[in-house]
Amino acid sequence: MNVSLTPELEKLVQDKISSGLYTSASEVVREALRLLAESDRQRAMRVHQLREEIAKGLAEAKAGKLLDGPTVVARIRADLRKRAKKRQGR
Repeated sequence: MNVSLTPELEKLVQDKISSGLYTSASEVVREALRLLAESDRQRAMRVHQLREEIAKGLAEAKAGKLLDGPTVVARIRADLRKRAKKRQGR
């Protein structure tokens, strides 16, 4: 496989090799791809979790388990005041 890099990325690869952390460009690229794959996996997990949370919320809404706007805003404000007091007490 042949890969073309921008000058900036090529410099990054060379800097990593020069640092002694990697012995070759192939090592740097393998590590970068491993990190990309891990990032993709984490993103997919988060999307899955968000979809589950949305489905749960929709099911609760269909069951009539809703809160009115002013109640929600009041709870959020109370929570923010509590957090601010905790930060001031540190």
